[in-house]
Amino acid sequence: MEAIILAGGKAERLGDAAGGRPKSVVPIALRPRIVFQLGRLARAGVERVIVSCAAGQGAQFLDELAGLGVEVVVAEEPERLGRGGAIKFAARRRREQGDVFALNGDELVDVDFGAMLARHQQTEAAATVAVARPASPFGVVELGDNDVIMGFSEGGRIPYWVNCGVYVLSAEAIERFPERGDHESTTYPELAAEGRLRAYRHEGLWLTVNTPKELRRADEHVSAHPEWLGA
Repeated sequence: MEAIILAGGKAERLGDAAGGRPKSVVPIALRPRIVFQLGRLARAGVERVIVSCAAGQGAQFLDELAGLGVEVVVAEEPERLGRGGAIKFAARRRREQGDVFALNGDELVDVDFGAMLARHQQTEAAATVAVARPASPFGVVELGDNDVIMGFSEGGRIPYWVNCGVYVLSAEAIERFPERGDHESTTYPELAAEGRLRAYRHEGLWLTVNTPKELRRADEHVSAHPEWLGA
């Protein structure tokens, strides 16, 4: 089994916290964040990972990810190709045929890759998308009669499902991805119209890490959950 990890993010919103590094290697708990996803993929049986990165960054990723028990190869984009184009470009480095995982390398997510793959194969979908209901960034204002404010509470999870950027893709799906641009505005709507795009509901952890505040939150989570440090 192989996987493609998208690691071309620039870390612009992280500012000085990025230390000039690519977004996917900005450390969480002193380890490049991409290492955590690599570890989870390895435990799910993935033996080879293709890292899609910006031109000139391949050597850095190979150095950061050496000795982790998974074969790592890099696919340096000759120019910015968009997420769909980057996945299609990286897929040309594959050795195997058939299904492949694809995911972002700059987030913490504990999707059960094995269960997701089984779901994908059971439904015979062209592509399967992990969906989640993340925590609401807003608190709730509780209103009574005549709009009297009765209290405040945490927002809980949002009431709808969103794409959390983890996919299982068939060879057919990748072939239909754009050479440049975003698959979510091109290929995915086409597959959905054909009834060939499925969802895998993820109820667990999903932490985006785009700002210094989110980076601190991720650090705190990993420090409080040492099982992540075994990635």
